Amino acid sequence: MKYNFDESINRLQTNSVKWDEVENLFGDKEILPMWVADMDFKSPQPVIEALKKRADHGIYGYTTRPDSYYEATVRWMKRRHKWTIEKDWITFTPGVVPALGIIVQSFTNPGDKIIIQQPVYYPFMSVIEKNGREIVNNPLRLENGRYYMDFEDLEKKIDPSVKMIIISNPHNPVGRVWEKDELTKLEEICLKHNILVVSDEIHSDLVYEGNVHTPFASISDEFAGRSITCTAPSKTFNLAGLQTSNMIIPNQELRERFNKALEDRFIGMTNTFGVTALIAAYEEGEEWLDQLLVYLKGNLDFLNDYIKSNIPEVKVIKPDATYLVWLDCRELGLDAKKLEEVIQKQGKVAFDEGYIFGKEGEGFTRINIACPRVLLEEGLKRFSDALKK
Repeated sequence: MKYNFDESINRLQTNSVKWDEVENLFGDKEILPMWVADMDFKSPQPVIEALKKRADHGIYGYTTRPDSYYEATVRWMKRRHKWTIEKDWITFTPGVVPALGIIVQSFTNPGDKIIIQQPVYYPFMSVIEKNGREIVNNPLRLENGRYYMDFEDLEKKIDPSVKMIIISNPHNPVGRVWEKDELTKLEEICLKHNILVVSDEIHSDLVYEGNVHTPFASISDEFAGRSITCTAPSKTFNLAGLQTSNMIIPNQELRERFNKALEDRFIGMTNTFGVTALIAAYEEGEEWLDQLLVYLKGNLDFLNDYIKSNIPEVKVIKPDATYLVWLDCRELGLDAKKLEEVIQKQGKVAFDEGYIFGKEGEGFTRINIACPRVLLEEGLKRFSDALKK
């Protein structure tokens, strides 16, 4: 392989949230961080070279987005996901989570209800509650080691005050790639009740062989007209620090409303290096991504084998996508706080504890496997050793 994902790179003293903040976050500088969703791999070499060239210019003033920024995004969606989008549908934002906050403010009113499907990415809860809206939980069903949407429960919980649903597609943390028929069933319910669908698809490029990501808005023009799709190169190419994401909004009325909200908050200015990185990643980063997915699958297989051999009480929820793996630790017989204590205090490793994803996550934990295999092995060993103490 052209790229060496086994290379161990020292990220300390780089202002890394993942590495330099472990003592502040977990109270122990010896913690091995395997929690937050960024990778311990270098970005694709074409991205690095493009950023070096841009840095060499020496002037980093206010930056616009050239046509090539939009064209690269359009081509990526067509090539990678067989989704034909138009340039005008794309709206830049400095991150998916900030965009979610503005979406909530723009398309709902205080006191309105918004549906989420727990266990789910915890900022969904924050952007709803901190903006004075009410969470309605339509929990996923876990059956034989696989999660499913519960449509019967969904219909029961819809009333006239429900205005929006935010979905994770592919799902974080459980790793499901939602199938087309599942998304179709969901949207039929939402259309019937005039509910706006916001689909967070930030992990959509990280899909393992044998699975196919379906962009929610690609299913039909009707679905596209009642949805907002959240995308970014950040998870795919390890570019989160460049604060560059795109909301894809086919409906002109919705798009204009969202754009006005951005203008009113003066949130349209682009990160100089984010523009450069996105173009390079989408135009020249595909070879790196294909090799990354092979390596991640190897890490996933390694994790599966290690846990079966050393911690058989822990069950791996096999992900269809993402480099985040959801572990069912309920057979260990530990409550949520005790599990967290064992992992962090005794094992000196940090995962994302399941309870932060909602009460359905209690007894689970999430591990980031986007790291050199030697690091993954060390983290799993710490986890296993802690449970034996």
